[in-house]
Amino acid sequence: MKIRIIMIIVAIISAFTLSACAIGEEGTTSKEQTGEKDHSGMDHSGMDHSAMDHSSSGEVPEGIKVSENPTYPVGSTAFIKHAHMEGMEGAEAKIVGAYETTAYIISYEPTNGGERVENHKWIIHEEILDAGEQPFEAGSEVKTNADHMEGMEGATVTIDSAEQTTVYMIDFTSTTGGEEIKNHKWVTESELSPTK
Repeated sequence: MKIRIIMIIVAIISAFTLSACAIGEEGTTSKEQTGEKDHSGMDHSGMDHSAMDHSSSGEVPEGIKVSENPTYPVGSTAFIKHAHMEGMEGAEAKIVGAYETTAYIISYEPTNGGERVENHKWIIHEEILDAGEQPFEAGSEVKTNADHMEGMEGATVTIDSAEQTTVYMIDFTSTTGGEEIKNHKWVTESELSPTK
């Protein structure tokens, strides 16, 4: 009789354990497949965009060169084909500014003590303090006055890569929630497409 009771208890515990494992695996798979954010603001590419200031005042840095003949003129629309934050990919963008510059992917330790940010897209040459005329090479350490994210302004950043390109300031509606984003800085020409 005791053996039978012990076997029943073991069977019940095993059933609960297996069902809990299955629920955990399903939750992980669905978030990884959809790229959804969890409550912390992390997307599942590993980038935390919860502190990203999607909209801006529309002010541009002094000395930036307006593009004379951009692929996407001011007032035109394009589709965002390569996104660097949630809600961008596939959205229709209205072009509100087009500029010729060097765009940088950067990594840095935020000045507010937050976690290190890796491969942030994008800051531009004119957002680097005392930048001078020549573009910076990968591996350079510089200070930025860009304020796209909390803790970015005044940070010492490492240039991961540099790209001479046209950058665009855009308005768009987020595809994940419908938020209206105004004067978003920056997207590069290669991240846009004339068709969806």
